[in-house]
Amino acid sequence: MLMPRRRTLLQAGVALTVTSAGVSWGQAPAGRKIILGQSVPLTGAASEIGLAFAAGAKLYVDAFNGRKNAPGWTLELRQLDDGYDATRAAANARKLLADGADVLFGFVGTASAEAGAAVARSENAIFFAPFAASDTLREATSNHVFHVRPGMTDEAFKMVRHCATLGQSRIAVVAEDDPMGRAGLAAVNLAIAELKLPPLVASAFVPVNSDKVDAAVASLFKAQPQAIIQVSLFNTTAAFIRKMRKASYGGTFMNFSAVGIDPLFTALGNEIGGVVVSQVVPSPRSTTTPIVREYLAVLENTDQSPSYESLEGFIAAKTLAEAVRRTGKTFDKARLQSAMATMTDYDVGGFRINLRAGTRDSTRAIDLVTIRPDGKVVR
Repeated sequence: MLMPRRRTLLQAGVALTVTSAGVSWGQAPAGRKIILGQSVPLTGAASEIGLAFAAGAKLYVDAFNGRKNAPGWTLELRQLDDGYDATRAAANARKLLADGADVLFGFVGTASAEAGAAVARSENAIFFAPFAASDTLREATSNHVFHVRPGMTDEAFKMVRHCATLGQSRIAVVAEDDPMGRAGLAAVNLAIAELKLPPLVASAFVPVNSDKVDAAVASLFKAQPQAIIQVSLFNTTAAFIRKMRKASYGGTFMNFSAVGIDPLFTALGNEIGGVVVSQVVPSPRSTTTPIVREYLAVLENTDQSPSYESLEGFIAAKTLAEAVRRTGKTFDKARLQSAMATMTDYDVGGFRINLRAGTRDSTRAIDLVTIRPDGKVVR
């Protein structure tokens, strides 16, 4: 059963510094401190997602700090709150780099990721593991950007193909009127075209993080789609689902991973039953997966609950540490970027990552999970 997410000790607007050490590293930049600069929504519309992702990254570096066989180099994680605002994210990126960050890491949100990546390009810096970035950051021209998660087009393709398998050709999209929503709508349209399905029967934009969804409900209900793909944060998603069901809509609701299962369950309660969510990392309770066992072992010593977003932050931090290890004894940003570019099939622990993946990365597993009324996940 999904548990209410406990708040972490991350304080909004405060840069946190964490030292970490690793296991059995072999060659490494001895004595070097590698600084990771993260701008993340610790407050605001996406704070539930941001707090979990940031906490997962911190969990990993804290765990490494407590191990005895240190590699002789350290990681320092600096986390700044951007409130899910792209302008603040860009300002944070500039500050983090000016204060000595070697890598910009784990920005959350499509607009914030685009803003951070632009700053990184202008400063000749690496931009690593954005959460829910648009697929424009996967183009060959963005060779300074490295992705741990698959693209929105990958998620859209998985959902649309699932609809096709079930004979559901009448598909609609409701999306928040922001960069994430527009990117998600474009991704769904691309997937529909590639699979040669009929065009969307309807689409609608709604305000960000709002319950003002009545016009969208009326428009999509009239079109009677068999499945509705949502590109929105959990508050908007919950409001739309609740009002569509009140209007007696009986079709399928499908969501991109950025919605966040735990906060959506908090918002919907048992009305979450039957909702489908795309997931881009293993289940945070899958004890058969080595990286999840490692994550859960660390989590046992905290007051946090497991979540997909926290696990993704943990995986992202571990992957970056592996890239640092691969630079060898002489560390610099150019060597780090070269090391990342070669990580096209990295096994982080029963889960494979391609940091230079474009869309349609066939080696990547994307799960579509259905949520039961009691909050349990069904595959």
